[in-house]
Amino acid sequence: MKKILVVDDEPAIVTLLTYNLESANYEVQVATDGPSAFKKATERNFDFIILDLMLPGYDGIEVTKKLRQEKIKTPIIILTAKDDELNKIIGLEIGADDYMTKPFSPREVVARIKAILRRTEINSSGIEQDNEEVKEFKDFKIDFSNYSVYKNNEKVLLTPKEFELLVYFVKRIGRVLSREKLLSGVWGYDYEGQTRMIDMHVSHLREKLEVDPKKPMYLKTVRGFGYKFEGNK
Repeated sequence: MKKILVVDDEPAIVTLLTYNLESANYEVQVATDGPSAFKKATERNFDFIILDLMLPGYDGIEVTKKLRQEKIKTPIIILTAKDDELNKIIGLEIGADDYMTKPFSPREVVARIKAILRRTEINSSGIEQDNEEVKEFKDFKIDFSNYSVYKNNEKVLLTPKEFELLVYFVKRIGRVLSREKLLSGVWGYDYEGQTRMIDMHVSHLREKLEVDPKKPMYLKTVRGFGYKFEGNK
């Protein structure tokens, strides 16, 4: 049975999530503040963490940051009562896998957990891994075996999802990929309202990899369709 840590200081939210997750055959543990969430997540191996943004002690973004600094790669969904783009961007940038805005559907939470866990298991099993250990482009190179990217011989700091998205593009050079296709391929689910997340991640990749992010050579926008990755000319 997979184990999920639910972190929220609202009893009604905890009760709702616990009931629905246990009904879906997950084992649930609960924390109600940032410090206890960090302590539990570092002392026990969880398969997933559902993490509220606003918490006593320190918030969900700080918890995520601390966990990733400890090399804990447990998938995380951040819950936020704020429809705040900046908080969403920060959460994803520091290593959260997804976010949901309250109020939310418990069934959707379960569906996203299943999709992200399925995608995580596919990646860890080695399916779809590139046969090449290193792929080089004019301005950067990707080391698949070490999950690393280098630009001008300096390591580029990518979040796990940025790296996964980049690899997804690179394996499909020249193909036009819709936002829905990217969302399904990288995040593992199809949810129209989250396609904005693709735009944010592509923008981050351009800032980190392109010589001129405003005139990208690699990650091209195809108006009305989505994006495509172009290799060396």
